[in-house]
Amino acid sequence: MENFPTTNKKLIDWVNKMNKLCGPERIVWIDGSEEQKLTLEKECVVSGELLRLNKDKLPGCFLHRTTQDDVSRTEHLTFICTKKKRDAGPNNNWMSPDKAYRKARPIFKGAMAGRTMYVIPFSMGPVGSPFSKIGVELTDSRYVVLNMLIMAHCGEAVLRQIEKEDDFTKCLHSKAQLDINKRLILHFPEDNTIWSVGSGYGGNVLLGKKCLSLRIASYVARKEKWMAEHMLIMGIEEPNGHVEYIAAAFPSACGKTNLAMLVPPEGLKQKGYRIWTVGDDISWMRVDSDGSLWAVNPETGFFGVAPGTNSKSNPNMVEAIKGNTIYTNVLLKPDNTVWWEGADGEVPNQGIDWKGNPWKPNLKDMQGMIIKGAHANARFTAPIVNCPSASFRLEQHHGVPISAIIFGGRREHVAPLVYESFSWQHGVFVGATMGSELTAAQVGKIGQVRRDPMAMLPFCGYNMADYFKHWLNMGKLMAKPPKIFHVNWFKTDEHGKFLWPGFCENLRILEWILDRCNNKVNAMETPIGYLPYPFDIDMTGLSLTEAALEKLLKVERLEWLEELKGVNKFFSDFKKDLPKELWEEYKALMERLKKYGK
Repeated sequence: MENFPTTNKKLIDWVNKMNKLCGPERIVWIDGSEEQKLTLEKECVVSGELLRLNKDKLPGCFLHRTTQDDVSRTEHLTFICTKKKRDAGPNNNWMSPDKAYRKARPIFKGAMAGRTMYVIPFSMGPVGSPFSKIGVELTDSRYVVLNMLIMAHCGEAVLRQIEKEDDFTKCLHSKAQLDINKRLILHFPEDNTIWSVGSGYGGNVLLGKKCLSLRIASYVARKEKWMAEHMLIMGIEEPNGHVEYIAAAFPSACGKTNLAMLVPPEGLKQKGYRIWTVGDDISWMRVDSDGSLWAVNPETGFFGVAPGTNSKSNPNMVEAIKGNTIYTNVLLKPDNTVWWEGADGEVPNQGIDWKGNPWKPNLKDMQGMIIKGAHANARFTAPIVNCPSASFRLEQHHGVPISAIIFGGRREHVAPLVYESFSWQHGVFVGATMGSELTAAQVGKIGQVRRDPMAMLPFCGYNMADYFKHWLNMGKLMAKPPKIFHVNWFKTDEHGKFLWPGFCENLRILEWILDRCNNKVNAMETPIGYLPYPFDIDMTGLSLTEAALEKLLKVERLEWLEELKGVNKFFSDFKKDLPKELWEEYKALMERLKKYGK
């Protein structure tokens, strides 16, 4: 083939090879220009892939609908393909590389016939940063191209970087026939390759995101002694200009995005805090020469869950999605704007639902169930620079220093509002034993508790027992490791009502966390870790009863002993591979609980 805009032989050979396999009508290289983006948008509108929204109210915004069986990550069709099954671990679906290529090749064969193959050179992280990794995604989906242009650095500058480095992740995607029976999301960590076929949903097809930035990156990070984590990064600035940064891991739909860009509550406004959003989903962290942990967000956009996003839960995100945003599987209103359950304002009288059908409130299906306007996992893709709280350090090649790491999940009982681990090793145990109730972003029974260590269970690209070892080893490389905490915004009372108001009020807990990092306050020692004294949480302007706060900070011995049964079962899945340090922490917690309150 001719007219390649690169001299990199490895890249040219690979594109030629995939061209032969997929058989597209033509090849288009993505250069990252505004002109090319506008052309693609126009083509999408003509083909019906995108619907242009109200130019006055939502400038540069579009609506996309996926097929109805392609609305979330399909974890049972997602595989880690390593030569040895043990290397993928019990946390992943495994397939040998030979079998995976054999299975996928016939589906890819001629899959792009009559279509265009787009070549997207992209960098996760600032181009040229020591933190960053480069990929090239081949896709027959313009929707993927337009989303990738929001989510990563794409185009000309990345191609020049590939010519310097000669190293990139080979990412191949085709919608093929969008057949769920021929849908596969395959990761080949030993080949630095990702193949995804048969899906059009973001989490399965924006291959720079979960596939590269977590599954492949976590594998590479272990070898190169850094960390690729499913974490937000946020800065909290004090009135004197001093900013401290935290990284936090929560499973999907547990308030991670809301926390990353919270607005200080009325009661704390007089303290003059300012929040800076570095990222809402992924954190790549390295130990710097000063012995502390520094982090970058490898993404340039948000791929957020729409339902529940409103001015109360996340005012900054509401601002961020007002322009140049792609909405997926939301309701279309008659005025060509969009809506979802939990959005601001009145519920519309009518609209077109996410399936493309006429909709009105309280419409029921054949089973008598209310038909929702938007899918529960409806999404928006928006540039991070749109966010009013976007950090001025987004493009910092060195990242930001991390003072605290926070783990959390959605638990109605057991876990108190906040506690601090006793040490880095104990903190790894706290992260490894995280549990959360399932949400619509995952396939499974909603409400069921599943273990999700460090919120990485669906995203760790290798055996999680080795991942825990890697965490323990990283602690040894740091002269000043961040303190590790656990939070739970979702504890309920006996009537099932949330005890903690959450959202912007969570800053009160982050304030206590930073006070602990700076040795400004003492804490109560309990079997599970250090808990705050109630008087050390600033409750100004918050009408929460003492009894409610007491419940939020209570450690129930019997509940925790019951919890440990689930932990034992989960740890046992890793057999002899689980680091002995985690069993030591398990036994130590068991002993402390047995003596507690006696």
